[in-house]
Amino acid sequence: TQWQVAAYLEDAAQTIKSTDKDKTDALQIEKQTFANKYKDIAAKTLSSYKNSNDKFDSIAQTQAKVIQDYKEQLINLPSIQEQYIKTQMHISQEVERANQVIVNLTQQIEKLEKDSKLDPLTQIFNRGALDAYLNRICNQESLRYALYILILDIDDFKQVNDNYGHIAGDKVLKLVANLLKKTLREGDKIFRYGGEEFLVVLNRVDISTCRDIGNRMLKLISSNKLRYQGNYFNVTISIGATLFHQEDTPETLIDRADKAMYISKQNGKNQMNMEL
Repeated sequence: TQWQVAAYLEDAAQTIKSTDKDKTDALQIEKQTFANKYKDIAAKTLSSYKNSNDKFDSIAQTQAKVIQDYKEQLINLPSIQEQYIKTQMHISQEVERANQVIVNLTQQIEKLEKDSKLDPLTQIFNRGALDAYLNRICNQESLRYALYILILDIDDFKQVNDNYGHIAGDKVLKLVANLLKKTLREGDKIFRYGGEEFLVVLNRVDISTCRDIGNRMLKLISSNKLRYQGNYFNVTISIGATLFHQEDTPETLIDRADKAMYISKQNGKNQMNMEL
């Protein structure tokens, strides 16, 4: 109804207005904004396909009329050929128009995904949001609290894909993301760094608390079994952690955390090491 459309547009406008693009702690607002934009695209798609369907229905009726008109008459091949040529032209034009609409909508969706701060698979912050966040932290003149960066890599992830397929691999990524969200406190942040790697930012913690949180992550993930097509299997992670220093850049931070993570890999996996 007209009232429902007006209410939806008002809600969407308020949501977009209240979203602070410079902050990465309004995850639910980001999700809602992204969902509303997708609703808009979906509505355009449905409207476009309805218009196309109406056109094809009109073409079908025209064809039926042609057949009926000539049913009781002698066959006039040139006239029939002319009618079918016209019909074919109409169909070609409608198909071309529908294809152009699909291309435009696809481009809009790709732009939305590029502009979004969310990883579409795991529904946590993506690499673009991570880059913006680290740049903002490193460009501050001073940070009044301790901040730790943890890089987490899923152990033997390639074997999961090889043994069970990429759908199972996607389920593992979702599982790990959900378990990490359960482990973290309000104010901590989790990003999908890339592939099977995640990056966690712990705010206002000391080294002992950082270790405790890392160990909780290790225990929670290794103790959960994933069921896929009747198969049960466990996954583990390796963690590398480092402390933020005022002179750090995003590159130096990630480089230290990476080195610590590779030590965890070399020492047998399913563990956490620090490079301070």
